[in-house]
Amino acid sequence: MVLTSKEMKKTRFVAQDPQQQSFAAAVRKNVYEYFKANGISQKANGAVVFQTLSMLALYIAPFVVLVVLPLPWWIAIFLPIIAGIGLAGIGMCVMHGGAHEAISKHKWLNAALGGTMNILGNSMYTWKVKHNMLHHTYTNITGMDDDLTLGGPLRLSEHTPLHKIHRFQYIHGFFLYCLLTITMLVNEFTWLRDFRKKGILEKQNVGYGMMLAKVILIKVLYAAVIIGLPIWLSDYAWWQVVLAWMVMHFTGGFIMGVVFQLAHIVEGFEQPVPTAEGTIHNDWVVHEMHTTADFAPRNRLLNWYIGGLNFQIEHHLFPNICHVHYPKIAPIVAATAKAYGVPYVLKPTLWQALMSHARKLKELGSVAPVGV
Repeated sequence: MVLTSKEMKKTRFVAQDPQQQSFAAAVRKNVYEYFKANGISQKANGAVVFQTLSMLALYIAPFVVLVVLPLPWWIAIFLPIIAGIGLAGIGMCVMHGGAHEAISKHKWLNAALGGTMNILGNSMYTWKVKHNMLHHTYTNITGMDDDLTLGGPLRLSEHTPLHKIHRFQYIHGFFLYCLLTITMLVNEFTWLRDFRKKGILEKQNVGYGMMLAKVILIKVLYAAVIIGLPIWLSDYAWWQVVLAWMVMHFTGGFIMGVVFQLAHIVEGFEQPVPTAEGTIHNDWVVHEMHTTADFAPRNRLLNWYIGGLNFQIEHHLFPNICHVHYPKIAPIVAATAKAYGVPYVLKPTLWQALMSHARKLKELGSVAPVGV
């Protein structure tokens, strides 16, 4: 289902009662008051510098070592896995924060960090449209949130057709997540075509031909460096280099695929459908509370590695606030939600979140579509 920009523009979030608008105003006021009262910037601190350098090192260092040093296979085999961990880390910590302009008050620095998407083989522009614009605005709305439209062997929306292949998606889905970053390299061309059909490129005065040329150039340069250089400079056979590249992407894709799904495809979330007039009967802030979940808030290592994406509620409500502040503002958001009777979906541990996601996949793979 491809909706035009006109159809998306028609979609409106309308509060059911004044209490919803009061909650939206209160949660913003309470969170911003925290920064004001403590004299804290909403942007990054020194810890993010170390985090950024760590993720870049995890991604780049194994590549350099493989090219420069002759290593026994039993050591070399671990390097693509480490690079995959770094790949996911860059995507979640560095690129993601930069794309949301959450790292710095300086636009050039955010752009540079967001531009690390290029070294992963994809364009920053297509990501910002797909993620910042479509996913964040129309979270969990089928036909608008592109993250629900994977299709094929995965069914993530209760409003899409159910097929036999979905029956065991709670098992094979986790294997398919390994393909996430590889499919992104290919699907970017489809995304760009869909943006043109939806009228998004025209609305933003972006030429399709020029953007397509940029996307192709990014991928050519990426392939030349990440695959071409090792084949040229190292003693590894071409198939060994390609295999290492695939292992790296399988690792990074699995990590990011799982993390992304734990925020929106778990028990307790909703997938609302607009009325014929295009109305969602919730204030947008309340809509985000119904469609987003936090998980493992006390897992400090996880929070550090995935760039605060386990605090997805806080991220969706305040995408321009740096992730290092999420652990502090999460209790404020939760307390405000409780005071106004608004849901706050939380899975206390990573394991509980994983099991909840698996059960939700099983449910989506067996329950007939809900009427639209």
